[in-house]
Amino acid sequence: MKSKSKWITVPFAVWVIIFTVVPLVLILFFAFTNEDKIFTINNITHVGKYSSVFVNSLLLSAVATAICLILGYPFAYLISKMPEKVQSIAVILVMLPMLMNFLLRTYAWMTILENNGILNSVLKFFHLPALNLINTKKAVVLGMVYNFLPYMILPIYSVLMKIDKRLIEAAKDLGAGKMKVFSKVIFPLSKPGVVSGVTMVFVPSVSTFVISKMLGGGANILIGDLIEMQFLGNSYNPHLGSAISLILILLVLICIGILNQYDSSLNSKNKSQ
Repeated sequence: MKSKSKWITVPFAVWVIIFTVVPLVLILFFAFTNEDKIFTINNITHVGKYSSVFVNSLLLSAVATAICLILGYPFAYLISKMPEKVQSIAVILVMLPMLMNFLLRTYAWMTILENNGILNSVLKFFHLPALNLINTKKAVVLGMVYNFLPYMILPIYSVLMKIDKRLIEAAKDLGAGKMKVFSKVIFPLSKPGVVSGVTMVFVPSVSTFVISKMLGGGANILIGDLIEMQFLGNSYNPHLGSAISLILILLVLICIGILNQYDSSLNSKNKSQ
């Protein structure tokens, strides 16, 4: 039986090697070599020239993640309080936009936000001032929130559904009001879902390039745009692009490590209680 189980894992191992290990090795190779395939750290040092892009990407991603948390937690909480049949429908509605192509969703927001788009047409109809949102940081954040909000809602919802209802009933029996029950019982127990949601929103947000390119225009370059320019743009430089990708991977791993450490401390705290 053990030999059979080992053979079952072979396709997965081959998949990981081809699509994960090999690309990472290539990134490391290009990041620390020049055009003559000679070892150098110049590519890594040159990444410092784009520190403003990194700061801008991290800031916009943090803002988008915070907005997703503010919107996603109440929504997940409301879904968890619905009847079971209604919950399944609500979850499907949350996941429904994810079934549509990512580019099509972003193109739709371009149509909505452009100067002569749907939003400004509606505002004009009601004699309200037009909003210049397209090609701004606000549009980029809005695109991130729309595309990644389900990744915040679903983890929180799944954790809320696993909370033992007897704990809530016990808190009510001891005289705790709704706000007390939420702040002392529900929210602390749902923090692992919050951590998962923050991770799942922040990581794709900080590395995105389609949203910033289509909704932010050329004035709002993020890390993903910078990497794309090095591989596909006129300034073709896969060595610098690999170095930027490597720094981005390290930043993402650091953020995930911090969140996982926080998640582990929460789990140990809950077990001790």
